[in-house]
Amino acid sequence: MARGNTGEPADGSKPRRRTDRRVRADAKRNIDALLQAAMAVFATSGVNAPVREIAEKAGVGIGTIYRHFPRRSDLIVAVFRREVDACADAAGVLATEREPGEALARWMQRYVDFISAKRGLAAALHSGNSAYDSLPAYFQKRLRPALKSLLEAAAAGGAVRADVEPNELLRAVASLCAPAPDGDPAQPRRMVALLVDGLRYGARPSISSS
Repeated sequence: MARGNTGEPADGSKPRRRTDRRVRADAKRNIDALLQAAMAVFATSGVNAPVREIAEKAGVGIGTIYRHFPRRSDLIVAVFRREVDACADAAGVLATEREPGEALARWMQRYVDFISAKRGLAAALHSGNSAYDSLPAYFQKRLRPALKSLLEAAAAGGAVRADVEPNELLRAVASLCAPAPDGDPAQPRRMVALLVDGLRYGARPSISSS
């Protein structure tokens, strides 16, 4: 684009400046705060909670919500994807910070947190609304590879057995996270810890070829 003597485009338009980047950063922070607030509100008040309640908790105006998420289903989809992404990304962080066996055990507990958070979205996700049809595939696309990488590393190091299938393990944890009859919130964590202990039975370290 041609520029005049002042360094600005000759067509009179203004070049992008730091202000533009700051506006984009502010917008991202607003969306992050909004999604976090929506998740908290959905967990306590359900997916049909008033939009005003979400806006107040996020510290944004109602117009900000509708500008980014015109329909309630748009907001719910974004919340679900955010939770899936956070859980999947945790696998890579743990893999670099912990030994393989510990990384797997800690991620399994992180997955318990995800299941607990997702429960607040259950009414919408099981409503039959086609807006949510893509979410199961997104769940598989992000979480199965995350768990698979942790399982393979743990198996190679002899921390767990090598014949564990990621999808079966994801389903097993989801089943163990059903609410306890006595309402004990710590029971899912204990049950998943026992499950991880069971994965160690028959574990053998991989033999490197010389």
